[in-house]
Amino acid sequence: MNTSLFKRIRNYCVNWIKAHTAKFLIILAITILILAYLSPHIMIFIKAGEAGVLWRRFAGGTVTDKYYAEGTHFILPWDKMAIYDMRTQQIKDSVSVLSVNGLMITLEMSIRYRPNYEIVGLLHKNVGPNYVHVVIIPEILAVVRTIIGQYMPEEIYQSQKSIAEQIVKESYVQVEERYITLDDVLIKRIILPEKIKDAIEAKLEQQQKAQAYDFRLQSESKEAERKRIEAEGISRYNMLINSSLNPDILTWQGIIATREVATSPNAKVVVIGAGEKGLPLILGNP
Repeated sequence: MNTSLFKRIRNYCVNWIKAHTAKFLIILAITILILAYLSPHIMIFIKAGEAGVLWRRFAGGTVTDKYYAEGTHFILPWDKMAIYDMRTQQIKDSVSVLSVNGLMITLEMSIRYRPNYEIVGLLHKNVGPNYVHVVIIPEILAVVRTIIGQYMPEEIYQSQKSIAEQIVKESYVQVEERYITLDDVLIKRIILPEKIKDAIEAKLEQQQKAQAYDFRLQSESKEAERKRIEAEGISRYNMLINSSLNPDILTWQGIIATREVATSPNAKVVVIGAGEKGLPLILGNP
């Protein structure tokens, strides 16, 4: 009895499988195709140096208080994940602006920047993936035009370093207000019109020559003053010496010198001076 029941159950299962195998394979194939189609939308791979921002279709839109780090993430198929490169990136650009007197000045720049992890959701919501051309370049160019427009070409040529520092400082403020961290703005070169550059260099050369000439005049004037002071000192010294000399002092100094020579052990030649007060002149015999 039990054996007969078991056979009937087995036969029923075999017949059911045979009858539904085709349907089962079709359903399985459809399921696999659906999963394959939806996999890019539900399985998100975030690579090294990237961050993801989730947009929820039925749950409030962009998630601004959270970012998705590197790795694999699963989302609902009707939601979307925007992926941002968070590494430090560089833009090289050249911009032409007008100086205060209307002359065209060209600047070659290099801009290094990176999105801020903590507010990348706000960047995505308020600016979008094209933030380089929407925020960074326009803001920095506006800063450059504003600052360069305050100077004459001569001032720009002579103060390139300080002007570059102003551009960098102001660019930091403007760009970081737009959810971007600005690492650096390098002003590689400030290019003036050739005629203006030649005129400025000629003017500077003449100024250097004038300064050198003024320096020589000052040096010679100081040297003349030194010689005058030296001559006055010598004159005062001679006047003091002459005022202190008299015949008695000179005779006494002569006696002392004669005695010192006479007492020395060397052989001498004695020459008798003329007059009553003429002192002998004693010369050593070589």
